[in-house]
Amino acid sequence: MTTSGSWSAGRPWRGIMVATALPLREDLSVDHDAYAAHVRRLIASGCDGVVPNGSLGEYQTLSDAERARVVRTAVEAAGDGARVMPGVSAYGSAEARRWAEQAADAGCGSVLLLPPNAYRAGERAVSAHYAEAARAGLPVVAYNNPVDTKVDLTPELLARLHAETGIVAVKEFSGDVRRAYRIAELAPELDLLIGADDVLLELAVAGAVGWVAGYPNAFPESCVRLYGAAVAHDLAAALPLYRSLHPLLRWDSRTEFVQAIKLSMDIAGAHGGPSRPPRTPLPDTLAAEIRAATEKAVAEGHR
Repeated sequence: MTTSGSWSAGRPWRGIMVATALPLREDLSVDHDAYAAHVRRLIASGCDGVVPNGSLGEYQTLSDAERARVVRTAVEAAGDGARVMPGVSAYGSAEARRWAEQAADAGCGSVLLLPPNAYRAGERAVSAHYAEAARAGLPVVAYNNPVDTKVDLTPELLARLHAETGIVAVKEFSGDVRRAYRIAELAPELDLLIGADDVLLELAVAGAVGWVAGYPNAFPESCVRLYGAAVAHDLAAALPLYRSLHPLLRWDSRTEFVQAIKLSMDIAGAHGGPSRPPRTPLPDTLAAEIRAATEKAVAEGHR
């Protein structure tokens, strides 16, 4: 297996960690066999690992039993638990810690955690939340998504969390690429992970060492090539790929990202399937736009 080049067992959150979409059957039950096959395909295509039970995995709609089984399925299919970084986000800190403990028991290498999002938490509450999850013993990657959570993990707060709770990295989804340089100044040992597909090149040039990725679900081989060129600062190779894929990558930052990526997966030959409510099927106009962009990518040789 050829990986993206920046993954290591010592820091398994680095490299391309695909936030895996969760294949569902038409009755909206989880297709665990299809999910296992999808994880195996991603690893075989050169992706470094997977992130089950993130937003793309529709974790908010899963029962506890489903959520736990998804993690076990990912670990078995990946062949190495270190390559699995489950999302452990939850409304309660004790629940987040419980999911982190489940990930540790399953043999995972790290976990991904949003800040408290039941309300607009202050810095003390945010720090306590991450500290509680860290008690499970696995490295914790913070997930900054101020658009959806209304809690902004600013560079200053990230530096504090790194010092106080030991978070090892941040999935940066704010879209503000200027933050990369401030984070490096304030917390040079904190790993920056690309959190939004449509700023991949900009954050890679700014020093990111990983990508918690969406569109490799549909086009893993092309995304591996793009990431490798981007982190090597090989703009001659990266820019054409980035321009070609960007009409799809930008959907990772749209409200309909789950449905969009699943539709692209179906078109590209990987089973995505429907989404659970409250996500609804895409309006015809959006579906047509995504279909056209995906078919164009396939025609251009993206895989």
